[in-house]
Amino acid sequence: MILELIAALALQAEAPAAQTAKPAPARKAETVRRYDAGASQGAAAGPNDVYSVSNWRIVRFDKKTGDKRAEWTGDKARFPHINSCAVIAKELVCASSNFPATPHVSTVEVFDPMTLAHKRSVSLGLGTGSVTWVDRHDGAWWAMFANYDAKGGEPPRDHRHTTLVKFDDQWRRLEAWALPATVLERIKPMSISGGGWGPDGRLYLSGHDLPELYVMQLPMGGGVLDHLDTIGMEAEGQAIDWDESDKGMLYGITRRSREVLAMRVPLAK
Repeated sequence: MILELIAALALQAEAPAAQTAKPAPARKAETVRRYDAGASQGAAAGPNDVYSVSNWRIVRFDKKTGDKRAEWTGDKARFPHINSCAVIAKELVCASSNFPATPHVSTVEVFDPMTLAHKRSVSLGLGTGSVTWVDRHDGAWWAMFANYDAKGGEPPRDHRHTTLVKFDDQWRRLEAWALPATVLERIKPMSISGGGWGPDGRLYLSGHDLPELYVMQLPMGGGVLDHLDTIGMEAEGQAIDWDESDKGMLYGITRRSREVLAMRVPLAK
């Protein structure tokens, strides 16, 4: 009887761990090419170019040959944390913040996509979080503002306050959405590092550490995004960018080797 009781208690103790175990993603992106790029934050892609993003340093590479074509190095005090970039309307548009400093200050920095000359800044101010990515979709600007539990956090906000914001052409806030618990559980205590609207019209997000893509859509009601699927990938989170010239091709980085990765993502039919 005593042995049976001990066994029953052991099973009860193991039950919560089993219930909280997360299954591996059923679908996975395939890495099809690597670029020796020295990237630490993220990657971007244009029709003929690949970009590595590393805080105050951006490098452009020839997509076919991998040869270095241009480099920009900014003032570390002015550009401490350029996190991601995307080629939008013949410009390289980048999300920049003062992470891990607080209070959070966010800007959008715009560069010439060929020479990488800095063209202008858009200041998004304080109060929402640290901007991690910017995209253009459906006639509007979209940006994700990260919040953290520890390093780089600004109490009382934590990872649960990570916010997707929709802006008009003058960068006036129109709407905003929170993340669902199924994603928050995966990214804590950090936040969303990368994202962008995919060729299938869905929003794809990446965290800070896990090799996963979260497939999202705007909800039909309420203020929390719908989590449709999770796709595995080699990139351990960080900033990502869709190659609009090659449907389904997503660029990211691996921090193990600091390579830029070209990954073929299985899109929903």
